[in-house]
Amino acid sequence: MASRFILAVLLAAGCRPASVSPAGTGDGSGYDLVIAGGRIMDGTGNPWYLADVAIRGDRIVRIAPPGAIEPSAAKTTVNASGLAVSPGFIDIQSHSWGALLFGDGRLVGKVAQGVTSEILGEATTPAPSNANIDSLYDGSDSDDRGHAERVGGYRGEHGFDAWLTGMERHGNSTNVGSYLGATTVRAYAMGRREGAPDAAALDTMRAVVRNAMRDGAFGISSALIYPPGSYAGTDELIEMAKAMAPLHGTYITHIRSEESQLLGALDEAIRIGREGGVPVVVYHLKASGQVNWHLAGPAVTKIDSARGAGQDVKATMYPYPASGNNLSSCVPAWAHADGKLLDNLGNPGLRDRIRREMADRAANAPVYCQHNPPSAYQISGFTKPEWQRFQGWRLDAIAKAMGRDWIDTIIELTVGESNRLGKITFGMSDANVAMMIGQPWVVIGSDAAGYDPDSSKALVHPRSYGSFPRVLGKYAREERLFTMEEAVRKMTWSNAQILGLRDRGMIKEGMVADIAVFDPATVIDRATFERPHQLSEGVRHVFVGGVAVWSDGKHTGARPGRALRGAGWRPR
Repeated sequence: MASRFILAVLLAAGCRPASVSPAGTGDGSGYDLVIAGGRIMDGTGNPWYLADVAIRGDRIVRIAPPGAIEPSAAKTTVNASGLAVSPGFIDIQSHSWGALLFGDGRLVGKVAQGVTSEILGEATTPAPSNANIDSLYDGSDSDDRGHAERVGGYRGEHGFDAWLTGMERHGNSTNVGSYLGATTVRAYAMGRREGAPDAAALDTMRAVVRNAMRDGAFGISSALIYPPGSYAGTDELIEMAKAMAPLHGTYITHIRSEESQLLGALDEAIRIGREGGVPVVVYHLKASGQVNWHLAGPAVTKIDSARGAGQDVKATMYPYPASGNNLSSCVPAWAHADGKLLDNLGNPGLRDRIRREMADRAANAPVYCQHNPPSAYQISGFTKPEWQRFQGWRLDAIAKAMGRDWIDTIIELTVGESNRLGKITFGMSDANVAMMIGQPWVVIGSDAAGYDPDSSKALVHPRSYGSFPRVLGKYAREERLFTMEEAVRKMTWSNAQILGLRDRGMIKEGMVADIAVFDPATVIDRATFERPHQLSEGVRHVFVGGVAVWSDGKHTGARPGRALRGAGWRPR
């Protein structure tokens, strides 16, 4: 009688008791999918074990010994014998703006790697928007594609929510979430101008941060080498961090220098997190430029020391010794102010000043591109017919063909192509990449967009196609830098923990069924810097919310992705 009374109270409160399952299924009357007999690499880093994984709807509902689930209990069974079954990979630094906003949403190059969630937002987001934000996406920068046509729809207090909702409604094969761009916060209040914010601008910034966090942002993301974001001072960023701290955000940052001022830039990031009261994540940790390679060890020690003192500091990396960004990042930041880069490059007096600063190798000089030889830069994105032949050439070869020095070549190319050129910089050492990526607090993010190799022609960084299989195949299997299970942890549960996603990133009953099935003996990247549009190999199946998006080496066409939101989300 007492047990009936307790049950009635629970039901009245909206609670439901756990179901009692019929024999043969373990937790219900049947499953939509069973992944049978695989090596479960559950995302924690623990050694693999053999099991069957049963899925109903979008959830993992049972993990059983291999063979314990009758084949008749499942609508679909996938034989994973000899294969690894892991959580789907969470790309914590994605740039798949175009595909997720108005492309076909399949993200073939990412899904083929086992990626099930794309996390956007480095520096800029198209939401929330106002007239100042519109001016950021006027088409003059190479990363504007995917922003300009849509920013006008994200006005108002809940513009960030409208953006996330819009991507979900668009229909994508992966889930998608985002940080709030710190550049967006500053530009919303101040436009592209330099200088410190006044009290009114700071109040606007705090309000933008709070609203976006309540709309589901994971935190604030800065990129402090790209104007106008580079105009932000430390105190300004601390105030942004304080505004998001009660809503459980993280400060994730492309720090102010990855070259000679690397250690000072890390100090700034750590200070922002400490005084702002939030965790810190450093994007794509590296020591760039051969003269700065010796700083890699001290950088790791600095983060270890902060963690030893009790501060939550982590870093992301992509598994390549080359970075990629705009060619105009070689031009001093002040020349970009107010959106007048091309005008300033065309001004003879200012051009002389720009040249001097780009060539300055003094110890305390700002670093642009002078610490690598011109041969370290591979240039892409040419549209002018007379320059098409330069596609994929190194800067030194282009300068020789044009009969100019490397600085004048950068300036002429930037002006001639309206600041739409990209570069890949071969500025890191393989030894440093391996040493840094092996740190337990380093997680994996591609810093890349997803492409379809059947339709994409532009020269892109191979990380778009190979980041996650490369970690598994090169660093875990071939070089044995860490175990395969540890590689999976760096790409799944550890990223979910940073983002505050408590129901993804692990193979566990009750978790969302975002799952990758891969062959640990063959998984590897195939994309190269010369031929980047090549799919990785070894990922057999990918499921997003229990729906197959990749099966036996082919995209299924399914687009079951959902919008992901941070811990500060307040549903409306």
